[in-house]
Amino acid sequence: MSKRTIWFDMDGTIADLYSVENWLPKLRSYDPSPYAEAKVMWNMSLLARYLNKLQKLGYRIGIISWVAKDSTTEYDRAVAQAKRQWLAEHLSSVAFDFVLITPYGEPKGWWMITTDDILFDDNKDIRNEWDGEAYEPTEIFSVLSSLIKGE
Repeated sequence: MSKRTIWFDMDGTIADLYSVENWLPKLRSYDPSPYAEAKVMWNMSLLARYLNKLQKLGYRIGIISWVAKDSTTEYDRAVAQAKRQWLAEHLSSVAFDFVLITPYGEPKGWWMITTDDILFDDNKDIRNEWDGEAYEPTEIFSVLSSLIKGE
């Protein structure tokens, strides 16, 4: 079997962007702070342990997340920086194989490496368009646990 990549969306999947006070007005005014201020959605220490185990088993780990809708090049850079900062703060022990911060609306499936790739994303439409396995965020730990066990 070729190497599989496990991809994670950020906003609404591992980072709770939508609970940041006034997140939408801030994004509409080109303020990247909600991306940096987002709370974690899961036990990140446990998630990091699972991801590190999976990398030792040969899996690649990637982030694939969009910049803000209706953006500018300068704001896209600020958003990408805030998202990378968030990852460094909350998943510092994970050496991601890929961190892709892509234009809003770009099909995430374009970045699939194999048809066995796995995606965790809160957006049902994105999961439906994904050609590999795609799961809701609530399934992260059960799916990763099964992969670790070789099920």
